[in-house]
Amino acid sequence: MKAATSSSSSQDLPHQLQQQDEPNKNKNGIGEIEESKEKKRSNKLKLIPLIFLIFFEVSGGPFGEEPAVAAAGPLLAILGFIIFPFIWSIPEALVTAELATTFPGNGGFVIWADRAFGPFWGSMMGSWKFFSGAINNGAFPALLVEYVKHVIPAVSGGLPRILTILFFNIILAFVNYTGLTIVGYTSVTLGTFALLPFLLMAGFSIPKIRPRHWIELGDRNRDWRLYFNTLFWNLNFWDSASTLAGEVERPQQTFPKALFSAGIITCLGYLIPLLAGIGALDVGQEQWTDGFLADAAGMIAGKWLKYWVSVASVLSVVGLFEAQLSASSYQLLGMANLELLPRIVAVRSRWFDTPWVGILVTSLITLGISYIGFENIINSANFLYALGMLLEFASFVWLRRKYPGLKRPFRVPMGTAGVVCMCIVPSAFLVLVMVIGGAIVFAVSGGLTVVGVMGYFLMEHCKKRRWMEFRKDEEEVAAAAVDGAGEGDGGGRV
Repeated sequence: MKAATSSSSSQDLPHQLQQQDEPNKNKNGIGEIEESKEKKRSNKLKLIPLIFLIFFEVSGGPFGEEPAVAAAGPLLAILGFIIFPFIWSIPEALVTAELATTFPGNGGFVIWADRAFGPFWGSMMGSWKFFSGAINNGAFPALLVEYVKHVIPAVSGGLPRILTILFFNIILAFVNYTGLTIVGYTSVTLGTFALLPFLLMAGFSIPKIRPRHWIELGDRNRDWRLYFNTLFWNLNFWDSASTLAGEVERPQQTFPKALFSAGIITCLGYLIPLLAGIGALDVGQEQWTDGFLADAAGMIAGKWLKYWVSVASVLSVVGLFEAQLSASSYQLLGMANLELLPRIVAVRSRWFDTPWVGILVTSLITLGISYIGFENIINSANFLYALGMLLEFASFVWLRRKYPGLKRPFRVPMGTAGVVCMCIVPSAFLVLVMVIGGAIVFAVSGGLTVVGVMGYFLMEHCKKRRWMEFRKDEEEVAAAAVDGAGEGDGGGRV
């Protein structure tokens, strides 16, 4: 990724996006408020924790890639994890890098849609992405119980299962409440522990590698829906960390580096175990079901590595939960700062400076979903995510046209025609994911979209009737003005 800035005048920009010649100038007390704000929020995310938060937003390790082999055979599985990042992950990451550094405020993609098309579409972006993230997060406590029941069979059903899911939700939500710094460095530890066994697996596999295994086509009766859903599931959500950009130290410099580094780690994290397992083992593709990587590690290096991979898969689920909960809660905070939600949603903890209302709301929704059998709901989450991504690509292109003179600390090195072409292929794939969803997915996604529309007009009605407080306090308004000035290197921020 190559950072670039564009020369401009500020005449075609709205007032809140104009670049100021003296961003640190103390005007009407704003400089004092900025200093006070920075002192209060000094524990911002640094580069390494942000890399691993993005890693867990997207991947968390190679767990879950196995169905691609079962669905389409070894060769197509390998090619999928090589090619798909270029047609999906890289465009999404580039869009995120440009917009998150140009508008580095909490809320991320909600801000982008709001600035491109207005508050209604900002609200729709928020509802689509929030429902998608909360539904996805509901899978993780239930998945942890599935792991635990192999050690403690009593939690497999009934009241013990209900209480265990509740326990996991409470403990993991509390960790999130203690602050992004703790969550970030926890992610570094979990990510290192989750990836290390696969490097050992690759090392032990080298003497056993048979390259001919990599080019086997496998069963000709391919399950294309499973294949594409597996690729999509494992390589999306690059934009999720943008919702907490306001908590990142020097986001204009940090975000592009973090996205690039997380991209390298994620892609190698999928390819290395896949190449090792396929190349070293002579097993049928039907054995490549969820969890087979642990068996593969055992076959290659011994039971000790199988147990390590099994434990790593549990810790990966913890990292996935924490990263998604952080993204969702700061998204709600950002929506409250945009006055799309009541002011109370932006309230922060006095002790940890975290958006405790957003964490509570997201955790309650996640808890409810944890008790549901949700294969179709998860597919609906993908559908809603696809809707949000289509709007995100449209916002990216339109902001290029709407504010051509806005300084962009990181700029995708293409003109308008180039970025349109870059977004066409992933957009076509999004439409494909939506088309193959099925009737139940259409119904659930349509229902949640209606809820989002009704929620927007309900908030507007409450705002007009003054039934709820939407106005930011003076410190938030002044801080937003300071943020709009950038960091001295051209960062337009809302």
